[in-house]
Amino acid sequence: MPIVLFRVDERLIHGQVVVGWGGPLHADRIVVADDEIAASPWEQELYCLGVPPEIDAVFVTVDEARRRISEWKGGRRVIVLVRDVATARRVAEGGALAGEEVNLGGIHHAEGRTRVLPYLHLGPGDGDALREIAASGAEVSARDLPATRKVMLDELLAGG
Repeated sequence: MPIVLFRVDERLIHGQVVVGWGGPLHADRIVVADDEIAASPWEQELYCLGVPPEIDAVFVTVDEARRRISEWKGGRRVIVLVRDVATARRVAEGGALAGEEVNLGGIHHAEGRTRVLPYLHLGPGDGDALREIAASGAEVSARDLPATRKVMLDELLAGG
């Protein structure tokens, strides 16, 4: 099976991902690609509290994620989560996400970010990074839940 969801969501593992996406996509593994969390067993334990027992949770560095993307494209139904656009760009280096869909799902308001959608606020440089991801062969779009309308990258960046 392919990766069923590659999502940029600053909250990483939470109800919307586990229930809203994981259920309909029948995910059986969630991979969090985050250098800090990969080095922090206690944070991993906290995130695992929100994961049902039938779903494995794996925490890896960003470099490891980039190396293992092709492995995750086969076998299990995997959701890959990253915290921000810069991390997604790092994973996509070298075409690692070519043929995959990158979902922008939860980047909230913060200083210096501009509201693009109610659940998506992009900061300086995010537009260029998203264009790089798309140029590497990935489809980039935003959607907070599977039943909502998918907003493609060109529409997201039309104002900027």
